[in-house]
Amino acid sequence: MKQLDRYIFSQFLKNAVTLIFGFVALYLLIDFFEKIDNFMDKGKPMGLALKYFMLNIPFILEQMGPVCILLSGVITLGLLNHSRELIALKACGIALRRIVAPILIAGLVFSALLLAMSQFVLPTTMEVTNRIWNEEVRGRIPLGIFRNGRYYYRSSEGFYSFARPDPKKDIFFNFSFSAWNDEYRLTDLVAASMAVWKDDTWTLMNGQVQKAGAANSFPTEIFKVREFNFPHQPADFFVPQYRSLELSLTGLFLEASRTQTEEEGARAWAEFYGRLFYTLLGLPLLLLGLPLLLIVYRKWGRDLSLAIPASCGLAFVCWGLWATLQSFAKTGYINPLLAATSVHLVIGALGIFLLLREDV
Repeated sequence: MKQLDRYIFSQFLKNAVTLIFGFVALYLLIDFFEKIDNFMDKGKPMGLALKYFMLNIPFILEQMGPVCILLSGVITLGLLNHSRELIALKACGIALRRIVAPILIAGLVFSALLLAMSQFVLPTTMEVTNRIWNEEVRGRIPLGIFRNGRYYYRSSEGFYSFARPDPKKDIFFNFSFSAWNDEYRLTDLVAASMAVWKDDTWTLMNGQVQKAGAANSFPTEIFKVREFNFPHQPADFFVPQYRSLELSLTGLFLEASRTQTEEEGARAWAEFYGRLFYTLLGLPLLLLGLPLLLIVYRKWGRDLSLAIPASCGLAFVCWGLWATLQSFAKTGYINPLLAATSVHLVIGALGIFLLLREDV
């Protein structure tokens, strides 16, 4: 049986390597033709472009990893079925669950490797590729930083601090602006529970204004709603959009643990659980894809010619459902852990049921 396990595992490995090279090459080819003009227009050397595309490979592997695991297992079992090896093994009294065990173990090993890459490799490569693309190619230098659930931005005119649960909306919470003189003495301090940028105007609500007065006094003025002409707008507070990919899994966990508001917590935990369980999505897909292959062959007499498109369709549907649940989780409508694991539990349980039924 050990020889059988090694044989099936080696077939899975061969198919997985072939698929990975194919997917990476296709992704890089499309990405190259989409972005090479940006590098050329900025006069960047080809070496910098090649560095960007090569360091983008870990990100490609993370995105395509679950599909590669699914298709590797389906192709491995499909080839065994096509060559009548599967029938011979079952005729010898070997149960189907015993035959597919090496495939499932291989899928588990690949998922573990993807997790290790997401923890130790991806943050470093994403930091470099984000810097190359945003700063050197697009000229968008990050002017703000994000720490412990808050954004901070310092300019020559003043210092801003705020929470921004949705980066796509110009709505800010716990907003503050402070200005300093040449002697580094505080001259103005504006704080509000909420700030809105609309029609090129800052509108602050439920806040106070403090200005430096005589004898180091700071008279305070309370307001309900008031418009301000701050020297900056939200577009100036640029933070890379994919900053979460620059964090490791432990970094995402620690950041989620430090969130202070419910909205920030929902988004941060959704980022952590989403990153973690997306990497593990390949195993439940594999559990469902293997019996799906046998059902397709039994009903239509074709294995790989229909099973591979069916597997791709399965992966697309599951990814769509998972992405939809993630969107709900980030807005607080669904528990982040439930949103990240529900698809895994449903398709994993269905796959185990169908595998056991095929073994009857």
